[in-house]
Amino acid sequence: MSRPSISLIIPAYNESERLPGTLKAVDTYLSGRPGDYEILVADDGSTDGTAQVAASFLPYRGSLRVLASPVNLGKGNAVRRGVLASRGDVVAFTDADLSAPIAELDRLISALDRCEAAIASRVVRGAWVRVPQPLHRRLMGLAFKALVKLLFFPDLEDTQCGLKAFRGEAARRAFALCRVDGFAFDVEVLAVLRRLGCRVCEVPVIWDDSPRSRVRLLRDPGRMLADLLRVRLGLSLGAYGPASPARRAVEG
Repeated sequence: MSRPSISLIIPAYNESERLPGTLKAVDTYLSGRPGDYEILVADDGSTDGTAQVAASFLPYRGSLRVLASPVNLGKGNAVRRGVLASRGDVVAFTDADLSAPIAELDRLISALDRCEAAIASRVVRGAWVRVPQPLHRRLMGLAFKALVKLLFFPDLEDTQCGLKAFRGEAARRAFALCRVDGFAFDVEVLAVLRRLGCRVCEVPVIWDDSPRSRVRLLRDPGRMLADLLRVRLGLSLGAYGPASPARRAVEG
């Protein structure tokens, strides 16, 4: 079986209503690009028939694979399962709501000429937030960003945007070392990539807030903080393996 040029992962939890439109948009976009592609829907234990809805597209899209989990384990777990099952030279993932239009992936793929991971950003110069988040979510995001800068990446402005692209082998190597199942998984994989000596670049995108965010205000912030501290401790204790020579030189 030939290696596809692009593997696109869509993590999905109770997305049966939104998923058909997303799959059509994604398939139309990818089919207009050169090279083969595969779409992997990583169902996260949905209770509304999301996996069955995705599977109904199989007769029409031979590039589609459905990876179903029997229980809800978290977005990080779903993305990790998708990445580790992928075969593409480029591996990307996007949220099912397509808050960043799928055509924005062009910018990220172009940026992979100069880095191993290209992450969509809503705040760097050139980004355009057409529909902003509600105030409470913006405040929660600013607090999380401050912690991420303090503990991990003083140079990155937006680790949490739901559109990212990677060179395939770098993605599979990094995600194989990751363990965070929740929403802080983005920080973990970026930290692991840098641990391995990979370059991360931010790319400005168009973005619209989705009113159906899966982040739960009363429960998720505490879990995200705990995950950040576990990743920081894991890096300090060598849980992700030794730093690359280039990374040691930076940290030295």
